[in-house]
Amino acid sequence: MTPETARPFIDIHAPVAQALADGRPVVALESTIITHGMPYPDNGAMAADVEKIISDGGAVPATIAVVGGRIKIGLSDGERESLAMTGDAMKLSRADLGFAVAQGRTGGTTVAATMIAAHMVGIKVFATGGIGGVHKGAEKSFDISADLDELARTPVIVVSAGAKAILDIEKTLEVLETRGVPVIGHGCETMPAFWSRQSPFRAPLTLHEPEEIAHFYQTRAALGLAGGMLIANPVPENQEIPAAEMAGYIDAAQKAAEAQHVTGKAVTPFLLGKILELTGG
Repeated sequence: MTPETARPFIDIHAPVAQALADGRPVVALESTIITHGMPYPDNGAMAADVEKIISDGGAVPATIAVVGGRIKIGLSDGERESLAMTGDAMKLSRADLGFAVAQGRTGGTTVAATMIAAHMVGIKVFATGGIGGVHKGAEKSFDISADLDELARTPVIVVSAGAKAILDIEKTLEVLETRGVPVIGHGCETMPAFWSRQSPFRAPLTLHEPEEIAHFYQTRAALGLAGGMLIANPVPENQEIPAAEMAGYIDAAQKAAEAQHVTGKAVTPFLLGKILELTGG
């Protein structure tokens, strides 16, 4: 599906469409955190708060989702609240984005699907909490997120607090290197780990200013280098949970997943939900 042939399936929220037409900054946001990441009503409130942070920073937020088979680029307050209340939304990646559109389904978009939809309408920057990656035990399960292939394929700058800490961060970095994806620590030389500012692994590249990151992106495009970039931006110091403290919660959540035989797309939502429960939010 090319951007031109995709347009009949896309609804762009009016403020987002105007910002794109004016050349003003737009930041894409994913929606699986709404449909699969947090319980209602916390999910809707969180999504509204994130949009406000982006607006306060001078950009226009564009939460992306599929609603009734329509690819939504930006949601109204009512649409966002309705999505937050949906109990049977699909979790959409590249493999099933087209299925949801064809079947008139509703779903939250993962990092991969959000990148695809953002690129269709010319949004170049996407912010998320943490990307998917190589799950622990992937040498047996082969559970590797499609987010990594999408980063190698689709020219969108993804800003996150690294990969989700439930993952094998070392193997995730290895796959990103193999796929030719630049991973840049924003003002840090150590990879952040989602809830934590540091992990045992070095950031492959480091840049300190947003202007440097933008110049790097433009240079890659001029050189004809395909794919996106991952910007690892640590959480603020006053909001982090140290990695040593998180390790116990992650281990307990993984043991619970194994005991309940959780597999496939259900793994990440289960682990995040279990950790939310264990940490009391």
